[in-house]
Amino acid sequence: MIAQFEGISSYPILYSFRRCPYAMRARLALVVSGMVCELREVVLRDKPQEMLDVSPKGTVPVLVDRDGRVFDESIDIMFWALEQHDPEQWLTPEQGSVEQMLELIDKCDRGFKYNLDRYKYPNRYENTDAIVHRTEGYLYLEILNSRLRETRYLFGNRVALADRAIAPFVRQFAHTDLEWFSQQSLPHLQSWLTEFVDSEIYTRIMPKYPKWESGNKSVVFP
Repeated sequence: MIAQFEGISSYPILYSFRRCPYAMRARLALVVSGMVCELREVVLRDKPQEMLDVSPKGTVPVLVDRDGRVFDESIDIMFWALEQHDPEQWLTPEQGSVEQMLELIDKCDRGFKYNLDRYKYPNRYENTDAIVHRTEGYLYLEILNSRLRETRYLFGNRVALADRAIAPFVRQFAHTDLEWFSQQSLPHLQSWLTEFVDSEIYTRIMPKYPKWESGNKSVVFP
């Protein structure tokens, strides 16, 4: 959703949650683009009213830009940042197109995320078999591994939007049972994920911040 919000801030405001893969991908785009914002770390069980006022659906990330526009979809935030400055050409993949990257990302956000949630949190869903959903999610990982067999990244030999939008979700899947994941025949995907987790940009998006509350001193990010 893109809406309007009447408010004043020296920087765009980003409501985020450190471990949320959607929020992680938004922070990745902000870092690489150099777009500075005021980061407000959210505790999901106690969401600030200020965030709910601008985005009633209550999910992170939410970005409010200097013009008061509200972006509460992670991909929209990535495009907002990268369309202003894209020094690593994430929106210009070495192979393929933006449309093809978005198609692969959509498969992550729909089918893979559905299975990831039920694999990682089976107790949250009635009549859920975690292993069944792990198996279903693995099919998407095989697609990624196959692409990475030919090139270092998903759309060529340099990083693009799809790599950074998808990696946080693969990381979450892998860390649900890291021993099991490391034993799978996914060598190209495992190397790709290790490179992501060991990267400087990953380190830059993962510092811990205290819960934001109204009146707190601003945290400037990145």
